[in-house]
Amino acid sequence: MADRATGASKPVRSGLDLRVLRYFLAVAEEGNITWAADLLQVSQPTISRQLKNLEDDLGVTLFHRGAHSVELTNEGHLLYDRARTLVSLADKTERDLRSSHERISGRIVLGCAESHGMAYLAQRIATFGRMHPGVRFDIRTVTADVAQDQLEQGLLDFGLLAGPVSVNRYEYLRTHTPDHWGILMPADHPLASRRAIGPGDLVGERLIMPARDEVMSEVMSWFGPYADRIDVAATFNLILNAATMVSQGVGIAFSFDFGFRDGDLRYVPLSPSIGTDSVVVWKKDALMSAASATFVDFLRSSLAGEGDGGDGKE
Repeated sequence: MADRATGASKPVRSGLDLRVLRYFLAVAEEGNITWAADLLQVSQPTISRQLKNLEDDLGVTLFHRGAHSVELTNEGHLLYDRARTLVSLADKTERDLRSSHERISGRIVLGCAESHGMAYLAQRIATFGRMHPGVRFDIRTVTADVAQDQLEQGLLDFGLLAGPVSVNRYEYLRTHTPDHWGILMPADHPLASRRAIGPGDLVGERLIMPARDEVMSEVMSWFGPYADRIDVAATFNLILNAATMVSQGVGIAFSFDFGFRDGDLRYVPLSPSIGTDSVVVWKKDALMSAASATFVDFLRSSLAGEGDGGDGKE
């Protein structure tokens, strides 16, 4: 495109090129342009030039450059967060497109809560895998909040969400596999021999609580008049971390029953009980790969009709 005053050609802005974003991510993660160049098997001057062009195109400085290292600026941190999503989504799209014209194959990405619903879903994954051996499942353990964010970004194909959770943005199937909250504690704790634990039993205890707002709200309701007398020592989003904190003396934890019967830890159920169901969800009207669409049909045929019908589009 020619400049009207001088007749010279102006460079055409290329926008956010995926190749350059990969350079940017490597430098940001390595903290050193030379190391990033070695990792990508690209010359150091090439990366330096591409990053300078990217900064010029965007009109911002992305790195504070030192003698031997680089650090992200505030604008660099913003681009880093967005670039990881863009590059991951591009890679996933390429995989899905490559598999769309072949036999049912490819990768299905699921974000799964720590829930007994996972055992139920794993049975379906095993059966589906025998029917379609070209499909690989990528399972990521995440909380419901993270799963919902990544479903919206297109980074997950499905989520296994433990309640309480809103499903009004999704198509979903219930697993009809309940989870029950209880207390996880050292085996020698005074409450470990109880058959059940009530709200008043936990007054004066150091508690490790689930971090999700919806779950915390339900637990606080369970405490009733004792709610203002509880002592929260820590919160968690993965039960394995909670169990580690319990074993190290941080406190006792609200947890699902994952078979803590032997060894150093004990699980005791709550009274009155708090139970929840889990759901398999995916985005409404989502454009799916052939593998994901076939998996939806399989889940509907195997899950729907069990329990109370379980299929929904709330």
